[in-house]
Amino acid sequence: MLNNNSDMKPMTLRQAADACNGILTGPEGCENMIIRNITIDSRKVSDGFLYIPIKGERFDGHDFIKSAFENGALCTLSEHADAETDRPQITVSSTSKALRDIAGFYRSLFKTMIIGISGSSGKTSTKEMIASVLSPSMCVLKTQGNLNNEIGVPQTLFRLRDEHQAAVVEMGINHFGEMTNLAQMVRPDIAVITNIGCAHLEFLGSRDGILKAKTEMLPYLSPDGCAVLNGDDDKLITVDSVKTCFFGLGNGNSYHAEDIKQCGFDGTQFTLVHAQQRLEAFVPALGNHMIMNALAGFAIAKLLGIEDDKALEGIRNFKNIDGRFNVIHLSDKTIINDCYNANPESVNASLNVMSTLEGRKVAVLADMKELGENSEKMHIITGEHAAMKTDVLICIGSEAKYMEQGAKKSGNDCEVHHFDSNTDAIKALPQIIRKNDVILVKGSHSMKLEEITAALKEMPVIK
Repeated sequence: MLNNNSDMKPMTLRQAADACNGILTGPEGCENMIIRNITIDSRKVSDGFLYIPIKGERFDGHDFIKSAFENGALCTLSEHADAETDRPQITVSSTSKALRDIAGFYRSLFKTMIIGISGSSGKTSTKEMIASVLSPSMCVLKTQGNLNNEIGVPQTLFRLRDEHQAAVVEMGINHFGEMTNLAQMVRPDIAVITNIGCAHLEFLGSRDGILKAKTEMLPYLSPDGCAVLNGDDDKLITVDSVKTCFFGLGNGNSYHAEDIKQCGFDGTQFTLVHAQQRLEAFVPALGNHMIMNALAGFAIAKLLGIEDDKALEGIRNFKNIDGRFNVIHLSDKTIINDCYNANPESVNASLNVMSTLEGRKVAVLADMKELGENSEKMHIITGEHAAMKTDVLICIGSEAKYMEQGAKKSGNDCEVHHFDSNTDAIKALPQIIRKNDVILVKGSHSMKLEEITAALKEMPVIK
């Protein structure tokens, strides 16, 4: 395992300053000083680090420049030149843009195969799957946590080392132009788009707008690069501006699945079909959406010349990260912790998977954010779908009251509850949950449904 705290590939202060069009000042000869590492967190600075202060909603990194130097910083960036210091500093008009520019330069120092991943939903689990598929054959870097935006992606790129043969970089957006900023840094060799759904409609307007925003990545593909796309998506099948490879459940895709068999909580078995090949595959995760992720990973493995058995091994060894449909088996109930984020497509996918499992099914669903003017309608439709797939529906939040309406008007025999807050729901759960229930917990990240999951873990079932 590579130590990601090891020094970066050598980059001088002059190279960093030139990369971001900054003005380097400091003692004579400082332009040849070597940067050991780069961080935006002054608490993580040590000897030889370049500190880049970022302005956030609740803080301004410039306030910590002094402490960064005290911690051993070699140099700091700043939007305000400090004439009183003799320490190296690079003055720029925007530290956020400078962060991206330096990350883009650093990425250019590598011949590592870069896989960029975007889509309305499933980005993180797809990233984890692709990394798992490649790992038996290659040294792989992947995005950690949710570092997938204009601040997070540079932090991933700065972790690149010579040992890395591939890097799987998650790229998340919610406004036009953001993908361009990300793609200019990442310049992927392979671009993966999982789907074009309804996430971020508040800012992108329509699914056509989402398609336009996501495909801002494609002009920055390497000259011989390829886009690996969901061929079951009616928007993505229209992409023809670059070399494409399609995966999906439909038989018309270059990589597709047949003979799908759900194996309860153990996972999913299927036949992976490509060209004249039929390969038996197993993914230790639930749902057809995980098969889609496995197909994407296998397609990339083939593009990189990886042997089939190694790629299938990676699929079998897949492990998702916390909050993404993690199954928690307890003595008196089973919790499906899928609370990291939510949009209509991902909620429906999770409900569909839960409906195949044995036991009384309870869905705890909260507000889905950033759906724009159609939010009420989409929550109603989601509630209708939930009522078909569950025995009990617990709705939490101001928007989730429309889920309650949809569920009640659906006519399905589903017990429905609505609560304004997690606190109110937690108080009522002991009277709702029964022994051996299967409980899905899902909502937008800001709804903090990890509080619900934690309460369910500790809550004894009283009936």
